Amino acid sequence: MSLTLGMTGMDPATETALKGAFTEANADIGGAWKLVPEPDAAYVVVDMDTLYGPMSWLRLHAADKTVIGLTTAARTQADFRLERPFTAASVRALLCEAAAAAGQPIIPAMPTAQLPAEPAAPEELTDAFPEFFADLAATIPTGGAAMETAAAVAAVAVAAGTAAPATAAAPAPASAGTALPEAWATAAKPARASAPEAVAEPTTAAPTTTAPTTLAGWLASGQLKGRCRVRAGHLSVLIDNDLQTYFGPASLKPLAELFGQRMGRDSFEVVNDAAWDHDTAAQGGAQPLSRLVWFGGLLGGNGTLASGYDPSDRYRLLKWPQTEREYPKHFRIATVMMKGPATLSEITDASGVTRQEVNDFVNASLATGFAEPYRELEPEPDANKAGGLFGRLRGR
Repeated sequence: MSLTLGMTGMDPATETALKGAFTEANADIGGAWKLVPEPDAAYVVVDMDTLYGPMSWLRLHAADKTVIGLTTAARTQADFRLERPFTAASVRALLCEAAAAAGQPIIPAMPTAQLPAEPAAPEELTDAFPEFFADLAATIPTGGAAMETAAAVAAVAVAAGTAAPATAAAPAPASAGTALPEAWATAAKPARASAPEAVAEPTTAAPTTTAPTTLAGWLASGQLKGRCRVRAGHLSVLIDNDLQTYFGPASLKPLAELFGQRMGRDSFEVVNDAAWDHDTAAQGGAQPLSRLVWFGGLLGGNGTLASGYDPSDRYRLLKWPQTEREYPKHFRIATVMMKGPATLSEITDASGVTRQEVNDFVNASLATGFAEPYRELEPEPDANKAGGLFGRLRGR
């Protein structure tokens, strides 16, 4: 796939700023990308936070374009995500990530200023050049290609003068699904917030607090800490409660079994650092924990509105929510709700889906903070309006 980029569905100010960031970022990686009109581009950036952004995504998806979602949301249904507000550094990381996914990895130029005179350890290089290694991390593939990438990293270090060619050791062969050698894996990935060596077992915040009995309840309670694993039959999901991420299947529907069983505190297995690194290496990238919260809200009502909410109230979306490809009808519901506050019956009639599907979508949106019951503001009293008999007499 050609590395060509286009833009659509955004206001002129955003487009101008994005083009400037792209120009700077592309120069840093040797001009590997080319900015072209949207019809000629293989990759198109879409502003997903606007009303028409998701519609543009549908059009481009049907045209077999690779879509990059510009959004403040933690996730997007687009193929890639560019977080708003963006910078040249974040655009550069995105370009490296997309190029690597297309089989055309870009090794960013190693900064030459203030290079250490003596060979440096990988962790010292990451501290000295954080942006370089953040970009490099996006080019690291998984599986059998890890060996070639590690060799490329070593070559960069040799070229920069930080390692002697005669002593640079070739990385050991890596089988599919094997992580990079430890030294280079440390250098090639962004630094993670340090975690205590001993992971505390998830506990309730206070002894008098009633413990949740479902996965959705535990996730919403905020009582879980550290890293843990939950299982249901052959399913296994790894959760980092401190970073609010999880590792598991890309699809949500296979996880329904986890939300259908009762869970106590002992259902969450503590995972130490060594086991975590080993098990997550084969799981792909981390996913936001809010996605599981959303799915738990979707399943929790079984077609009825969640407890504590009035079915006769009007509900509104605060911003365009994450819609999953597994639930295509949700796009229609969200489109109706973005037009303004509406009752559940009005949303059902306008979207053409069942009331149960509307209830489930609203529950999921309420659980993640994307929706809320609509309350009209009380009119402010008119201070100039005199009241009572004497007031009317004074007004004559």
